Amino acid sequence: MSTAKGNTGKGKVIITCAITGSIHTPTMSPHLPITPDEIVSEALAAAEAGAAILHLHARDPESGKPDQSPEGFARFLPRIKQSCNAALNITTGGSPFMKVEERALPAATFKPEVASLNMGSMNFGLFHMAEKYETFKYDWEKPYLEGSKDLVFRNSFKDIEYILSTCYENGTRFEFECYDISHLYNLAHFVDRGLVKPPFFVQSVFGLLGGIGTHPEDVQHMKRTADRLFGSDYRWSVLGAGSSQLRIAAQAAALGGNIRVGLEDSLWAGRGKLAESNADQVKMAKKIIEGLGLEVATPDEAREILSLKGGDKVAF
Repeated sequence: MSTAKGNTGKGKVIITCAITGSIHTPTMSPHLPITPDEIVSEALAAAEAGAAILHLHARDPESGKPDQSPEGFARFLPRIKQSCNAALNITTGGSPFMKVEERALPAATFKPEVASLNMGSMNFGLFHMAEKYETFKYDWEKPYLEGSKDLVFRNSFKDIEYILSTCYENGTRFEFECYDISHLYNLAHFVDRGLVKPPFFVQSVFGLLGGIGTHPEDVQHMKRTADRLFGSDYRWSVLGAGSSQLRIAAQAAALGGNIRVGLEDSLWAGRGKLAESNADQVKMAKKIIEGLGLEVATPDEAREILSLKGGDKVAF
């Protein structure tokens, strides 16, 4: 397979699995992992199914509310690391309602191989989800969702620089989450300043209300722009929210990209069918990749492709 911009050049496709996130709430699916035991079980099953990278958030085990305390992550990080070879990716996005110092603390504490980093401020609309449910399991869910109607998810240049300066010296590399074209230009700004080094792992996010849409032309436009800005210095991956997850994954894989799936991004495993596990989605992504005549990257291959420091150099 010929080397393409944004591609590994080896026909190897990295599957990232985002296990629980902070977007969906417990009412939305009985399969959303909440407790440390559930997060560990789901993460290990996703790794066994073919995920090379596990993207992790923590939740309050009693209520399922997003929890960005180091203590919340400490309940599952060592257990996952000891039981699989996947590279572990800690969020610095946390929840849109949190300040950057709180969001960065787990990655600064545990020094993971990978951390996510949102590359720009945006309206982050979850409020429309609240309209789908008459009652909620926990009191915090409805206000949390409805509160996003008047919310700007702040990721200022100062915030981004704070996370880079807090975590980069630890050898942590970043999954640069780009929800719009402007976020690619923001990344290019930090590249020009020498604050990030290639290869850049660019995660293009499609379908969040407030960000770029899910039309095939949106996907093409993201890739064309990243190709022009970063050439062969980046590795491209996509995240399709909700029902667009696998369609966008298939388009990106055909274009030489990598794939992110998981219950953070979509609760579904087909039209009207809830995914019973993260592993369900990983298995579907694997079928797409192999159906295109490509191969799923192992964790160690992903480490080589992304120049990660190795699981023996983390602080957990």
